[in-house]
Amino acid sequence: MEKLKREFFEGNTLNVAKELLGKILIHRIAGVELAGRIVEAEAYIGAVDKAAHSYNNRRTARTEIMFGPAGYAYIYLIYGMYYCMNVVTGKAGEASAVLIRALEPFYGMQQMAFRRYNKPLEELTKNQRIHLTNGPGKLCAALGIDKNCYGEDLLGERLFICREISEAPFEIETSKRINIDYAEEARDFLWRFYIKNNAYVSRK
Repeated sequence: MEKLKREFFEGNTLNVAKELLGKILIHRIAGVELAGRIVEAEAYIGAVDKAAHSYNNRRTARTEIMFGPAGYAYIYLIYGMYYCMNVVTGKAGEASAVLIRALEPFYGMQQMAFRRYNKPLEELTKNQRIHLTNGPGKLCAALGIDKNCYGEDLLGERLFICREISEAPFEIETSKRINIDYAEEARDFLWRFYIKNNAYVSRK
């Protein structure tokens, strides 16, 4: 596999969101590698997007990382208990990012099972296996991604994204983003992208 370079993340945020599909997210933690194939992603563009934490170029201690440069991890907490991972994209100053919404486990599933359910993989039901990583909070829990990963350089050796030498073809579906009904007109933006018919997509 080949690690993605900075130039990849510096592209147009909507394009980057689509191009991240099929790529492999890897987290090295506690001496092991946990990895999943990205199957669902959502784009957020701060200047015009009322769903973005950086809407209207709002700078806070939390959102500062979104203003660039690209290729860093923006991690935040939802509901006071679940972490979500975003990839900072676009040109410096644009405050754009892509939320990784779902993964298909690639390797390290035994460790993921213990992190999510505190039991071995072979004891999981079929439904539990699907729910290992089919949501932004779930995938972070399974891969051990938390506040300690905030600001991580995705060109480093701990948390990074790779492309396979030979990627299997797939179709991309497009839809509105999820759980942003508060965002007025932005709730209708078709900025969610996912791999058609993949079982790990969070919502069909």
